[in-house]
Amino acid sequence: MAFPLFNKAKSPVIQRIHSDDATRLRLKYDTYYHIFDKQEGTRVWKDGKEFIMLSSNDYLGLAQHPKIKEAGSEAIKKWGSSTTGARLANGGRSFHRELEEELAAFVGKEACHVFSAGYLACASSVTGFADRKDILFADKNLHSSLWSGIKLSGARCERFSHNHPGHLKELLEYEDEKTPKIFIFEGVYSMEGHIAKLPEFIKLAEEYNAFVVLDDAHGFGVLGEQGRGTADHFNLTNEVDVICASFSKSLAGSGGFVAATQDAIDYMRSHSKQAIFSAAISPSACASAQAALRIMQDEPEHQKRLVKNLERYRKILSDLKLDIWESETPAIPIVLGEKEKVYYFWKALQEKGIYTIISIAPGVPPGKDLIRTAISASHTDEDLDRIEEAMHYACSKI
Repeated sequence: MAFPLFNKAKSPVIQRIHSDDATRLRLKYDTYYHIFDKQEGTRVWKDGKEFIMLSSNDYLGLAQHPKIKEAGSEAIKKWGSSTTGARLANGGRSFHRELEEELAAFVGKEACHVFSAGYLACASSVTGFADRKDILFADKNLHSSLWSGIKLSGARCERFSHNHPGHLKELLEYEDEKTPKIFIFEGVYSMEGHIAKLPEFIKLAEEYNAFVVLDDAHGFGVLGEQGRGTADHFNLTNEVDVICASFSKSLAGSGGFVAATQDAIDYMRSHSKQAIFSAAISPSACASAQAALRIMQDEPEHQKRLVKNLERYRKILSDLKLDIWESETPAIPIVLGEKEKVYYFWKALQEKGIYTIISIAPGVPPGKDLIRTAISASHTDEDLDRIEEAMHYACSKI
């Protein structure tokens, strides 16, 4: 066997992979990409140890609901595992239309399009409507899916300070009134737990004739009548042009949707690459989301339990004088401000069997390094007792 006289030089990409500090530190401290071996309600098991999950987006606690599990199973029996195609081509099925009609009616819009991932839906809420000649105004704390849509749109984008209508107003005053404008913000910001100041933003949209896109992934199921979301919470559904959301939060599934007028959805289906080229949502995911949507309307006890749990959890954190960044929703950060404090607080919670998530700069603003937690309707009184004990212990370690 012949050997080369000289070793082949490594490509710059390979060199970059081998020298990446972010990956090296992530692997060293083992903070992300954990694998759970088992799950029962709010309990998960990792490496043989049991934890109470305190960072799931399963706000209404529906992930183990028997009606949802049955609906997903029956859909596979009837339709198989996948439609193996995009909706534009061969992937459309009657169950897609049924879910879209129910979602549109629920959020108060004429039409809807469902996607196989919430990320695709939220990106499509921008790429499906924005033109290169438009100017986009985006809250600087938007989710990555929206930033992907903004970048892919090719339109110019101006960022305004987080949840700050006054700063948006300042930016608008410098722009040509004839340039088409699109406002992009979230109903509930998942890292901070803040509710958008929607009434003030809508006033600006009316003043400047702007098109409004609202990502309500973390408001859907939590705010509004029966969980209809942030726009319903403020009675401003008609003033919001596009509502998008994920199924992986309150609906406890996978997928997402964009809702708007029929004309707008038809337009998006012609222009959004995410809609045109991505495979249709699977039968089981579609059926599970539909079942969850019906449960939200038929079983109000889940939302009531969420409110009760949230009140107690906020009191636990308040009594310990922990900074929750003025969170108003079940997504509650514990802001510690320093990477080292966050790491040791997180480790202490794990020692007591509580699983949370670390988020540090640049994922959050400098000085806002935090533990991301989320309360669920499925947390029991026993869970909350253990969470309270663990929080006291973690505070003692920093």
